[in-house]
Amino acid sequence: MPLLGEFSALITALLWSVGSYAFTHAAENIGSVQLNMNRLILAAVLLFLTIVIFNFNYHISYNQVLNLSISGIIGLVIGDSFLFKAYRQIGARLTILIMSFAPVLSALMAFFFLSERISFIGISGMVITVMGIMLVVSEPNKSPGTKYKITPLGFFNGFMAAAGQAGGLIFAKLAFDRGEINGFVATFVRIFTAVVVFIPLLIIMRRFKSPIKTYAHNNKALITTFIGTVCGPFLGITFSLIAIEYTKVGIAATLIATMPVIMLPISRFYFKDSLSWRSITGAFIAVIGIAILFLR
Repeated sequence: MPLLGEFSALITALLWSVGSYAFTHAAENIGSVQLNMNRLILAAVLLFLTIVIFNFNYHISYNQVLNLSISGIIGLVIGDSFLFKAYRQIGARLTILIMSFAPVLSALMAFFFLSERISFIGISGMVITVMGIMLVVSEPNKSPGTKYKITPLGFFNGFMAAAGQAGGLIFAKLAFDRGEINGFVATFVRIFTAVVVFIPLLIIMRRFKSPIKTYAHNNKALITTFIGTVCGPFLGITFSLIAIEYTKVGIAATLIATMPVIMLPISRFYFKDSLSWRSITGAFIAVIGIAILFLR
């Protein structure tokens, strides 16, 4: 299917946008660390059931398993750990601003490690899209007394989160270059590896709590965690892997990074938030960049 990778990347951005709202509500109830672990465990279960029920081909080589496992550790364990730290230290808006550089890092890594080259028109589309995203997320926070501002440590954590996302995509791409892999199977390997690594770390730090006890008397947190998991680790990551399989890593990362733009209409029509001309202009610029990437 033509442009399958590009469409999959945009679907990823849409799913992650919806999932981010659900995870925000869940984190308020159970905390970010517990939520991060719970979503990975639930996603692993959902993926395993999907693979068994639909009888997807799960026979992949050792090299593919190794690359997908490294991808899961870099992206989901290391990268997401830095991401949650950045959220706490400098807030979501500033973190997303720093994460806007993830497509650039992805393109650079793909150039050096995968020998991927993007045409001048493709690079132009990426630059225009990233400019639009940055314009949207860099709008000053007008709330008086906001506690979030850029700090050296917060910037470092945000940058490492972007690098973790980019590095995770590179190793996943290496796995797909070795042969055909079902997207759900690839996602399961990444997430299962992350769970195997993550649980012992939380146990050592005495931060692990039983998911059953966590949700026993908190149905709202359970529902929002489930919605966020379906949109995020379950379907979102699967579509992101399909995206990098069928298009350049840098282009896929750029389209996935349009989350802040996609979240604007959700904020306007569902949450009834007002949109500034700066946000609307940034969204318009990003759409132009996306169109260039599709028509390149």
